Amino acid sequence: MEYSIKVNISEKELTLYQDGSPVKSYPIGIGKMLTPTPMGTYSIISKVPNPGGPFGIMWLGLSKPHYGIHGTNNPSSIGKVVSHGCIRMYNQNVLELSRIVPIGTPVIIVKPKQ
Repeated sequence: MEYSIKVNISEKELTLYQDGSPVKSYPIGIGKMLTPTPMGTYSIISKVPNPGGPFGIMWLGLSKPHYGIHGTNNPSSIGKVVSHGCIRMYNQNVLELSRIVPIGTPVIIVKPKQ
């Protein structure tokens, strides 16, 4: 099975794909105007449980240094434009995602036209 992740900045939504078909979508928080979430294609290069600080219970590091998909200790921030560029998820969702996707999973971050 091949997994990939697509992050839609406009919709504040992360979608997990399996063999090219969407299987699950999650609400996310994204980077604010001064520290936007970077567009492009990256991959998951690390999984760090309980990273400490504001990163909730899981950190999925991206191939773009200092950026990742992570949980949050502030669940009210999901669905908002609040982060320093990272992709925030509810803790239970990022934990579920981390159990499914392997290291090396592609992550495509896009901002489709409205």
